Amino acid sequence: MAGGDPRHHQSRNPRRRLREAAVSGRRLPHGGLIDRGRPLGFSFDGRALTGYAGDTLAAALLANGVRLVGRSFKYHRPRGIVTAGSEEPNALVELRDGARREPNTKATTVELFDGLAAASQNRWPSLGFDVGAVNGLLSPLFVAGFYYKTFMWPAAFWEKLYEPAIRRAAGLGRGAGVADPDHYEKSNAFCDVLVIGGGPAGLAAALAAGRAGARTILADEDFLFGGRLNGERLEIDGKPGADWAAAAVAELAGLPHVTLLPRTTVFGVFDGETYGAVERVADHLPVPGPHQPRQRLWHIAARRAVLAAGAVERPLVFGGNDRPGVMSAAAVRTYLNRFGTAPGSRAAIFTTGDDGWKTAADLAAAGIAVAAVIDTRDRIDPLLSALIDAPVLAGAAVTATRGGRSLAGITVRDALGRRQGIDCDLLAVSGGWNPTLALTTHLGGKPYWRDDLAAFVPGERLPPGMAVAGAAAGRLALADCLADGFRLGTDAAGGTHAPPLPPTGEDRSAATALWQVPGSKGKSFVDFQHDVTDRDVALAAREGFRSVEHLKRYTTLGMATDQGKTANVNGHALMAAQTGRGMAETGTTRFRPPFTPVALGALAGHHRGRHFKPTRLAPSHGFAAELGATFVEVGQWLRAQWYARPGENDWLATVNREVKAVRADCGICDVSTLGRIEIQGPDAGVLLDFVYANTFSTLTPGKARYGLMLREDGFVMDDGTCARLGPDRFILSTTTANAAKVMQHLDYCRQVLRPGLDVHCTSATEHWAMFSVAGPRSCALLQEMLGETFDVAALPHMGVAQFRWAGLSVRLFRLSFSGELAYEIAVPARYGEGLMRRLCALGATPYGTEALGVMRIEKGHPAGNELSGQTTAADLGLGRMLSTKKDFIGRVLAARPGLTDPDRPALVGFRPLDRAKRLRGGAHFLAKGAAPAIENSEGYMTSVAFSPMRGHWIGLGLLARGPQRIGETVIAHDPLRDGDIEVEVCSPVFYDPEGSRLNG
Repeated sequence: MAGGDPRHHQSRNPRRRLREAAVSGRRLPHGGLIDRGRPLGFSFDGRALTGYAGDTLAAALLANGVRLVGRSFKYHRPRGIVTAGSEEPNALVELRDGARREPNTKATTVELFDGLAAASQNRWPSLGFDVGAVNGLLSPLFVAGFYYKTFMWPAAFWEKLYEPAIRRAAGLGRGAGVADPDHYEKSNAFCDVLVIGGGPAGLAAALAAGRAGARTILADEDFLFGGRLNGERLEIDGKPGADWAAAAVAELAGLPHVTLLPRTTVFGVFDGETYGAVERVADHLPVPGPHQPRQRLWHIAARRAVLAAGAVERPLVFGGNDRPGVMSAAAVRTYLNRFGTAPGSRAAIFTTGDDGWKTAADLAAAGIAVAAVIDTRDRIDPLLSALIDAPVLAGAAVTATRGGRSLAGITVRDALGRRQGIDCDLLAVSGGWNPTLALTTHLGGKPYWRDDLAAFVPGERLPPGMAVAGAAAGRLALADCLADGFRLGTDAAGGTHAPPLPPTGEDRSAATALWQVPGSKGKSFVDFQHDVTDRDVALAAREGFRSVEHLKRYTTLGMATDQGKTANVNGHALMAAQTGRGMAETGTTRFRPPFTPVALGALAGHHRGRHFKPTRLAPSHGFAAELGATFVEVGQWLRAQWYARPGENDWLATVNREVKAVRADCGICDVSTLGRIEIQGPDAGVLLDFVYANTFSTLTPGKARYGLMLREDGFVMDDGTCARLGPDRFILSTTTANAAKVMQHLDYCRQVLRPGLDVHCTSATEHWAMFSVAGPRSCALLQEMLGETFDVAALPHMGVAQFRWAGLSVRLFRLSFSGELAYEIAVPARYGEGLMRRLCALGATPYGTEALGVMRIEKGHPAGNELSGQTTAADLGLGRMLSTKKDFIGRVLAARPGLTDPDRPALVGFRPLDRAKRLRGGAHFLAKGAAPAIENSEGYMTSVAFSPMRGHWIGLGLLARGPQRIGETVIAHDPLRDGDIEVEVCSPVFYDPEGSRLNG
């Protein structure tokens, strides 16, 4: 043991000295990388404070003497700042207010800006006096898994007491509760080399790759590149490490193929050498600038990647290790050297290796009193003890801390088992290092344990194209980090000679493992955020939750915002000790994206609100708006529902007029929203035979055919027509709502179910403007527009032909959805509005989707309401379309007994016995005299309309054994609207049952 009584170095009144330091603040008079010429005002819990440009919120709070920043989740214990990076488990705060309020943000990663408003969370009524702290007195009840045991009995309490109480207690911060006013972007990037992490290894890798001419992206979650070079007194090439880092960044910024992404976290590794990253573009500003997103989501496709994410210093598990003022030793160095801030006025260092001594030396150099260095090793290298003039306690350990809302002192047990107290307001703890290897496991890689490092390191199975450099690979010394970076950056760029390695100063990192201080007094925390203690781990082991995955879920170890970055290894080591297994056998949990929390806004980008599924406008939308059309959303489209004229104050009057105009003369309707998919290739007919229930390979070029598409389970998926334009070319139509689904289905069939077919599918919906021209005068009107090129005789029903109009190629399909003589005419989309204007000028009456629906119900055509995903071809009266000569999707399962049961509801028509009565869609059919109960339902009304051609309401519906019950009377039961109506079961074809009008 070296040194003497640690009390010898105390002032006469150390407690008074600690209180004065807390009031006066702890900004060092000089040093750091902050801009002291740019003071920034901010607030914490309403208290006005001042920091500097270059501060983080955590650094500025410490500089103002703020030690207490939050309360723990379960026990509401006082918590302070522990680390200086994204691994921070304690300092979670709410930022901003109003619509931009952001909860659960780590103060250690928040770049300070002028006017920043921050608030503590998970406390009431205040941070200093939190009534939730009473949970600490009830801690014997809140052990691991208490929620699994406590809320099981009595069952009647669950909804009335337990669930409301749990919901009130759940969560930490508060969301804004209103719409986010900011915008988010998505961007794609492609590079030869992606370097993840801007510390010494990352800078070296980027320099090597950039100098070799490779397209290089360097991403770092900090706003200042350099990593630990900014927070430690290290030297590279004879100059301070921070200066070397600044020079490296300047060189990289000048290289033409290098992109620097500060404030950017690579949060996930995905298939295809793709990486997800979030750039915090404007989080360091009060409000994003004009046309500037708040955050940007990057999809980065990288040929090679170098992971240089560094390592996280481990806490130590001992009594009272969660008290504000207990910090990571490396974090203390960072606050001293980067931010010019002393986290305390009198410090003790508790270390298991050489790294803690660096902190002791830096504290002494900054003029901070070092009360003692407590090293768990029995032998200390004399070169280390010579670094500082302070008591050294070898073979000793901290067993307890004391203080209220902040640290006031510690209890140390020396090598002989004697205990002594030391007054201090800062305890710097160094328990070794855990490589930051989460990204190496996102595609299934498994870390392995190294006893010599007492840490998990990346396994052999890395994501394709990834290499790991420096501390992330377990090579902690500065020289090793630089050597790794230069070598791997050169390899990734395809080079052969790495740049020469600059000389570095000595960087010692030897350590021993200590997972728990025995004989500690008070609670010893493993996971600070969730209040998981060593006793919780022991209880989980006794109760059989010994797998690390079970341990995590039973105790909540390693969950939430820090994802176990500081807690997991200690917790798993304690479980290993409980079960008598080694760390390699115990293992560690697998990590999943995201590495750190990602805002949902960043993932959504612009695709939210009305932009989630952007509204699509039909080609004739502008002209329809001029005509005063009323629009309706159909899928993603806005379609004209009807065209009201002056004096028509009732929509039904408008629709009746439009229907009569089509039946008597000629009407035009924009049907461009129907899906159009072109199928090309020698095997186009074979594919269509497979996806349609009827046959298309025999279709003659220049002809169209109605088709029915089934799902694999035998139910109807979609219907439409398919026209053959040439020997190897077809174009099929789909319903508006199912266009994307059918395209996806075709691609699946082509690529997975029939990969050997020589066929291609292309969505052509947006390429064509399509109009239905229907009515007795439709042929004459087209003849007038197209002139002599239009040969009526050459285009029979279901025929397809091409014509010329005004220099354009025009496709003409003789198809009818209304039952009238009708054509569908298609031109390139940009000419669609001009075509509709021309046809209207020739006398066509524009009609909307409502009139179209009325006419299809009058003709008994099943459509969207009948194609509900629960109907079969037989249900719709289309059973004869199912081919018996070929295989097709859904053929086998369509023959299941349940789908061929003759008692299934089938399509029929309905009309009220009292013709003045109005029918309602959704009404259930009951036999006369049957009680209105769901078990008596015999079907339901799918579609209704007022038929101007019949002068009363009509409907289509699905009725059990419907075709056999034509002429029968049933009850349409609708208790929520007009009650019960007697309806007659009839043929679904209400108008022109002979079909004579189809040919004019």
